[in-house]
Amino acid sequence: MRAPKRIWKLLGLAGLAGVAATGAVLVRGERQRRAYTPEDVRARLHERHAAAAAVPGPGAGDEPPGPVGVPGRRWPRPRLRRRR
Repeated sequence: MRAPKRIWKLLGLAGLAGVAATGAVLVRGERQRRAYTPEDVRARLHERHAAAAAVPGPGAGDEPPGPVGVPGRRWPRPRLRRRR
């Protein structure tokens, strides 16, 4: 009866470690976001806008692309029981 209790303890410790690791990742990301000044954010947005505006879009005379083929889902065949 001792083994199931030990398994639950290990699973609980693994869960706590996962929560702690997730929190550490979130805190690090928040620190990186807060490190930008408003001028930095504005400059990056202007750069991204300029890059997006430089990409040529479809012209007025171009036809839109046709439909994209989607592969069909193949379901497994049901097994039929043979009567004996």
